Amino acid sequence: MSKLKVLLTTEGTYPFHQGGVSTWCDILVRELDSIDYILYSVITDPFITQKFDLPKTTKLHKVPLWGTEEPSEHHSTPFSIVYLQKKRTTKKVIETLFLPLFKELIYEIISPRKDSEHLGEIIFQLYKYFQEYEYKETFKSEIAWKAYKELVLEAIKIPEMKLAQPDIYCLIQSLGWVYRFLNIINTTVPKANVSHASASAFCGIPCVIAKKEHKTPFLLTEHGVYLREQYLSLSKRKLSVFLNTFLIRFIHAINSLNFHFADQVSPVCHYNTRWETKFGVKQENIEVIYNGVDSNVFIEAGHIERINPTVVSVARIDPVKDIISLIKTASIVKKQIPNVKFIVYGSVSVQDYYEECVKLQKKLELEDTFIFAGHTTNMVAAYHSGDIVALSSISEAFPYSVVEAMMTGKPVVATDVGGIREALGNTGFLVTPRNPEEFATAILKLLEDSSLRRSMGNDGRERALNYFTLNKVVEQHLKSYIKLATHAESISPQTEIVAISQEKQEIQLLYSERAFSLMAIKKYQEAIGQFRLAINVDPKAPAVVVYLSEIIKAYHYLGDSPKAFLEIEKLQTLLQLQGLNHFEIGGEEVGFK
Repeated sequence: MSKLKVLLTTEGTYPFHQGGVSTWCDILVRELDSIDYILYSVITDPFITQKFDLPKTTKLHKVPLWGTEEPSEHHSTPFSIVYLQKKRTTKKVIETLFLPLFKELIYEIISPRKDSEHLGEIIFQLYKYFQEYEYKETFKSEIAWKAYKELVLEAIKIPEMKLAQPDIYCLIQSLGWVYRFLNIINTTVPKANVSHASASAFCGIPCVIAKKEHKTPFLLTEHGVYLREQYLSLSKRKLSVFLNTFLIRFIHAINSLNFHFADQVSPVCHYNTRWETKFGVKQENIEVIYNGVDSNVFIEAGHIERINPTVVSVARIDPVKDIISLIKTASIVKKQIPNVKFIVYGSVSVQDYYEECVKLQKKLELEDTFIFAGHTTNMVAAYHSGDIVALSSISEAFPYSVVEAMMTGKPVVATDVGGIREALGNTGFLVTPRNPEEFATAILKLLEDSSLRRSMGNDGRERALNYFTLNKVVEQHLKSYIKLATHAESISPQTEIVAISQEKQEIQLLYSERAFSLMAIKKYQEAIGQFRLAINVDPKAPAVVVYLSEIIKAYHYLGDSPKAFLEIEKLQTLLQLQGLNHFEIGGEEVGFK
């Protein structure tokens, strides 16, 4: 039995970095054992240590953007093929095949107006070009540099472009960014039934290529508001006006590209949908999938009276997390509760910002009050070590730390940003970002009232159990994969499948959703019944092979091997009667041999 293959693309996260996105990826890869994942990880350099162990069935493709002398170093391509690519990459080839595409690419990047359909076609044509010709030899050619310089210098003369005058350093640096970031299109995109980008970022490029080449359906998950976060990040960098404009327009172009080509956009909270609709995503293509956690792992802590009242924060040391405001909050709280402790569990992601935090900590004489505990692998113990959990971020999507804290029964005080309000409901305190006085008032109210802490903690856990469990996350993603794969535009021409009417589609989807829900809570016998109802609606539907495979899996879990083998034989017989020995969805084989 073959499984659905999902190409999961990441950028600067899983499996090489800790954090919320990585936690989410690890949940999908480990829990969805009915899916074969192909992990396509865009990373800064090839020397980063892998933080997560992957299941044996998960194939990893590393794509380093920096740290390589030759752009093909991360490939498994034999040297002889790379050598032939270099040899084929002549001046005439670059002039006739590459330059026209290159000029259009640069114009799409620097233009304030974006044409995502056109950009997608340019990227796909460049992808095909680099399958025949060498990346470095092309990009670093004198004629490519000359064309780039002329195009940019002409563009700054056009008032509508609103570009500042660059110096030679700016030209070299900006072209260097294009060279490094687009090393992605110099990497072969594995074939799958569904592609799934973990951000509307550069890691979405392989998904666009897969859709252009194989018509692979594209699922895009939005954990945060990517473009907004990049704006915030760039505001902290001291770039020239030209470089700042170039980089944000480059990011804007890629962000819009993802939104344009995605078949389903799944933000982790409703808050994010306002950005997506603003950038042209159709409402019918948006499906919110909240983050969830394992209630068997994040167990209830119980209520302990501590000698030192303790506030815990689980957050990396990063400007977006606004640890500075949390330090100021600690100073205010200490004036009323001298023995209070603030503990931050999280790694340092921006060293300069960490040093700024330590400087403020010392200035306010909080060395014994405000503790940087560093990264921890025991998240449950971290939450259990505090009386309340605080989050001071200035930008969030739907943070795991809030849901995890709720699941452990800890009351939460958090800034009212992103989807935190959707997570907490009325079970915690929401405060204004960058307002230490308001933050301190809420924390003091909880620290000074044990019954309020207890009731808020209990309410938070009940809410988390109702809405934000691991089973819900896994179930919704599995349904999304199957829905996209079975409704893909490209179904093998060798399989004559009659289109299902809209009414039948809806009925079949209803039965299958019930079945997957029952599978998630291990009610296998009931799930089998719902899958059979789904099959009976239209036995020729593309999804039938998936439903049958789930029936076989359910019998396997029930320990009923004879019935499992009977279902396999039934499917093989059915396919043979149709003159088939396999079944294809989206151009990829998903059947029995």
